[in-house]
Amino acid sequence: MSNTAFDPAEVARRIDEGNEDLFVLDVRNEDDYEEWRIEDSTNLPIYDELLEHDYSTLEDNLEDLPADREIAIVCVAGITSARAADFLRERGFDAKSVDDGMNGWGRVHRASEIEDVDGVVQIIRPGTGCLSYLVHDGNAAVVVDPSQYVDYYLSEADERDLEIVGVADTHAHADHVSGARRLAGELDVPYYLHGDDAGELDRLTEFEDGDTVLVGGRSLEVVHTPGHTPGSVSFTFGDALLSGDTLFLRSVGRPDLEESATQGGATSRAGDPRDGDEDAIRAASSQLFESLDRLTEFGDDRVVLPGHFSDESIRPLATGLGELREEATNELLGYVEEGDEEAFVETIVESLADEPANYNEIKQINWGKRQPGDDVEELELGPNNCAAN
Repeated sequence: MSNTAFDPAEVARRIDEGNEDLFVLDVRNEDDYEEWRIEDSTNLPIYDELLEHDYSTLEDNLEDLPADREIAIVCVAGITSARAADFLRERGFDAKSVDDGMNGWGRVHRASEIEDVDGVVQIIRPGTGCLSYLVHDGNAAVVVDPSQYVDYYLSEADERDLEIVGVADTHAHADHVSGARRLAGELDVPYYLHGDDAGELDRLTEFEDGDTVLVGGRSLEVVHTPGHTPGSVSFTFGDALLSGDTLFLRSVGRPDLEESATQGGATSRAGDPRDGDEDAIRAASSQLFESLDRLTEFGDDRVVLPGHFSDESIRPLATGLGELREEATNELLGYVEEGDEEAFVETIVESLADEPANYNEIKQINWGKRQPGDDVEELELGPNNCAAN
């Protein structure tokens, strides 16, 4: 990386560490910024001006920029931000462009050990809100919910002298392209997925409720938790509960993303094409309620490791089930604890947000219906919208 550009991973590291010497300036248009942005960044919407080499608005706002902090400037792909950084350096600011802009930010992965759980590494994608895991015992490891950037997982395993012996998805993802099949194929190890989410996939090992996936001398235990998708599962591993897209720290998985099952003639193995139908969404919400009710039967010391996060600042993203109950920050989980299925379902139906970007295309890829194209990285860029509220 040049001395005039920041590696996006370096920006992520410094934000996670609470580094106050870094000021992130986003020069994209306001609508793009409001939809998807780096945490705690500041927006100065001059993207169109910078395309025309017009620096007048930037010059008018020089007094609002910190002269005593490093300035990391981000745009879409690192072109206009580089122009802005050059302009600011010429005026005495310590400014650098974020390499490849928000495109690069979307590819960042950061690993964190889970201190309260033995044998679990959490891999965070701050640009997409996605979480994946490297679960290990002895020298053996299983990767759970890997992204399409499989080299990252190979590198993390190598650093820890681990051999990846299996790869698993908690469900057929709608927000990001799974790297599980590719990683399992490259290593010639099993790819695990529940049959109800298998679509047209082959060369996979289907598991069911109560099955186990061996990891060294220990096991990942499969808990079928349908609702977000028909084949959604959670895993227990010692004191850990890898809850996939069933339970998040502040919300739960949304139950309305199965309409992609009908696109291009594909249907899910479970025959659950919801197609945006409210009755079907209500039925899936009730199913999700039952799944969550089952998860709450675990003890308070069980550590919840979700598949997504929003703006939570804790790192790693891990909270005891008892703490989730006490903090009452997860409204939908509260309804489950109270046994109020009606309020749970109504809240979900009334509060569903926009679907994840390109989720139909992504689901088709993850079901084996469509092969990834040249746009596979761009498909998953943008905000994560897998939570119910």
